[in-house]
Amino acid sequence: MSNKTVLITGTSSGIGLATAVAAARSGWHVVATMRDTRKSGSLEAAAEDAGVSVDVHSLDVTDPVSVEACLAGLGQLDALVNNAGAGHVGTLEQESVEDVRAVMEVNFFGVLHVTRAALPLLRESKGRVLTVTSVGGVVGQPFNEAYCAAKFAVEGFMESLAPVAATTGVSVSVIEPGAVASEFVSNAGLGNMPDMGPYAPALFAYLERTRNAFANAQTPMDVAQTLVDLLAAEQPAFRVLTSESACAFAGTKVKDLDGSAVQKLTRAWVS
Repeated sequence: MSNKTVLITGTSSGIGLATAVAAARSGWHVVATMRDTRKSGSLEAAAEDAGVSVDVHSLDVTDPVSVEACLAGLGQLDALVNNAGAGHVGTLEQESVEDVRAVMEVNFFGVLHVTRAALPLLRESKGRVLTVTSVGGVVGQPFNEAYCAAKFAVEGFMESLAPVAATTGVSVSVIEPGAVASEFVSNAGLGNMPDMGPYAPALFAYLERTRNAFANAQTPMDVAQTLVDLLAAEQPAFRVLTSESACAFAGTKVKDLDGSAVQKLTRAWVS
C-alpha cells in the first residue's frame, strides 16, 4: 500500500486518530486532517509509538475554502475516510434552530464538502469513499434529534450516491458504530445544557442509560480496524456495522415496518 494515499478527517482524537495510525501501519500514505493542527500532539505521539509517520494537514470540513486548499495539494488520492463529526444532545423546544443548523453543518454538509472535492481524484484512482456515520443514522434516539437528523441525511445521501459513483469506478460505503469509548461523548455539549424545563426528568433518565451504554463501548481501535479492512477490501460492502450490539440495534429498525418496536425501545430510555 506504500503508493496508496488515504485522506482521513477528524484525526485529532478517537476513531480518526486510531484509523490514521492503523492505516499507516498497514502501509498507506496517510493524510491526517484536523481543524486545528495545534491539537496534533496525540496523533503524532501515537504514530511515533507505532513506528509510523502520518502527514498532518489543516482542514475544516465546514469551510469549502479550507477543503479545496487541502485537496488541491494532493497529487493522488485513493481513498477518503469521512470521520469528522460532533455529538449534540438537546431537544427542539429548548434550543435554537441555529443550534440545529450548526450540527448539520459539521455532520452533514462537512461530509458533502470533502466528498465533492475528493471525487475527481478518486475517479482517477478508481478509489473509495468510507463515511463514518452511526447507528444514530438508522434509529432516531431521544435528545439526539439534530445529531440523528444529520446522520440520517448522510446515510440517505451516500446510499443514493453509491450507484452513481460506481458507474465511474468509485465505491461508497457507510460505517455504523454503536457506542465507542472516545472523547465524542464528552464533546457532545452535556456540560452546557440549557434549562430543560419539563424535559428534565426524561433527560436525566436518558443520561443514566447513556452512561451505562458507554461503560461497555467499543474502543476506537476496534472501529479503526474495520475501516482499514474496508480500505483493503476488493469489493467493500455499502453498509458495515462495527459490533454485534450495533447490528442488533440497527436490526430493530430494519424489521420495524410500523415503527412500534423502535418507539417501545427508545421510550424506555426516557422513562
